[in-house]
Amino acid sequence: MVRLAIDYEFPSRTWWENGGQELWDGLTESFDGGGVVVDDHLAASWLAQAEQIEGWHDGADYAPHPIRRAPVDEDEL
Repeated sequence: MVRLAIDYEFPSRTWWENGGQELWDGLTESFDGGGVVVDDHLAASWLAQAEQIEGWHDGADYAPHPIRRAPVDEDEL
């Protein structure tokens, strides 16, 4: 399982304005919108699509992408 979440330190709006918002909303439609836990396969597929949208790599070293990925511990589930 993987947690995908908005990186609020990502400075650019380009990704969000070029289709990223719609892609993110499609993934999080039944959740609060700030983050979601999904299986590894879905996360990999979603991230592959997200990387194709202009602006994905516009962040700084501390926040390189608009969405961050983190592993989920079994106790969190």
